[in-house]
Amino acid sequence: MEETLTSPKMAEIDFINNLEKISSQIPNRVLKVEGFILKEDHKEQLEIIIFKGFSSSTTHPIEINLEKKVIAFNYILTNFKLYKAPFTETEDNFIRANQNSVFFLNQKNWI
Repeated sequence: MEETLTSPKMAEIDFINNLEKISSQIPNRVLKVEGFILKEDHKEQLEIIIFKGFSSSTTHPIEINLEKKVIAFNYILTNFKLYKAPFTETEDNFIRANQNSVFFLNQKNWI
């Protein structure tokens, strides 16, 4: 499983915000992002749902201010799953998964 660690370069890009921008243009898609937050002595599960240009975390508080990074912690993203909206985790709604973080930065991969 490929792990994507946020680096200074990735932070400059603000990866989650770019995914939000793409999702705002494709309102019938839901992207589920999975990974974990790095704490000093352990890892905590991280799950973010991106839909219609907005992120919502089911595991951690996130920043809603557009001038700040969505997640204020160091994190690793390990899996990305794309679904048709409305969101249900069924085979009928599932479109594709990918472990490469840049895959869904290409808007064509959302269709």
